[in-house]
Amino acid sequence: MTIGVKHMRKFVVATLLAGTAVATPALAQDVGPTFTGPRVEAILGYDHVGAGSDVDNNNGRDDQSIDGLLYGVGAGYDINLGSAVVGVEGEYTDSTAKSDRYDLTDQFGFGRVSQGRDLYIGARAGILASPNTLVYVKGGYTNTKLNVLAGDTDETTDTAFKLDGWRIGGGVERAINQNTFAKLEYRYSKYDSAHIDFMDGATSSEFDIDTDRHQVVASVGWRF
Repeated sequence: MTIGVKHMRKFVVATLLAGTAVATPALAQDVGPTFTGPRVEAILGYDHVGAGSDVDNNNGRDDQSIDGLLYGVGAGYDINLGSAVVGVEGEYTDSTAKSDRYDLTDQFGFGRVSQGRDLYIGARAGILASPNTLVYVKGGYTNTKLNVLAGDTDETTDTAFKLDGWRIGGGVERAINQNTFAKLEYRYSKYDSAHIDFMDGATSSEFDIDTDRHQVVASVGWRF
């Protein structure tokens, strides 16, 4: 009976040790990054909006730009293909970028342009530089809004310019653990068409524009 108990104890200890050895690698894999599945993120960065290369300088009056703080949220879905990752994504952002407001004169002499909301939808593709580091490029459609306050001695108008264009960019995503990540990204947007929404509800026809946008942003997010 004593020998049987000793053998039973040895068997239990050996089983526990074997189970621990098997569970440890599995646990290590569980906490590693997957770069797969849905994700959400908070976005913060630098925003620069200005006239494009085709805009006449006009002694500095037309070649204008505004700068500010970009902030917003994003969401996406990624698929890990092994050494590569592909996915789709969308964003809603806003910005503090705006021009100065000029004093009223006897002519059309005061106004202000401020950057409004921005909508983006696109795709990205990248390679895994290391098990927890993704280097990627991105591209897609962007629609933004410029709020324009202008007037003279008799009337003030508040209109919204809706701009359509495309965006390209690239960045680095670093997995902090299986669920959380941080990103650093640059993106360039080109807006080449627009229409105006007036205060009375009327909308203009589409017209051509040339507006550039540069952004450098950081994101922190959660992957489900």
